[in-house]
Amino acid sequence: MSADWNTKYGTRRVRHDPPTLDEAIFAAVGITDDQAQQAEIAAALMGMPLDVVQAEVKKQARTNSRITATRVIAGEQGAQRSVVVERRVVRRFGNDKRTGT
Repeated sequence: MSADWNTKYGTRRVRHDPPTLDEAIFAAVGITDDQAQQAEIAAALMGMPLDVVQAEVKKQARTNSRITATRVIAGEQGAQRSVVVERRVVRRFGNDKRTGT
């Protein structure tokens, strides 16, 4: 979808891409930790059936729980900071040039 309008420099066109289901689920995860509520929020944002969104939320929850954990810690004078801890999956092959094996 695109919108056109006339300016003093001529016609301008801006491309508008609606959000994807993954982006709606990401936004819902930022709001609440409950998967049922996440599915309801994402379904409302996208205008999709709840059962389709619930399946995708469960699929992404399994993937995200293995990779990323967010912790909130208290900083100076009680101010809260978010710390994101990511675990990287390191794949090692038999012939690693760095270790010589």
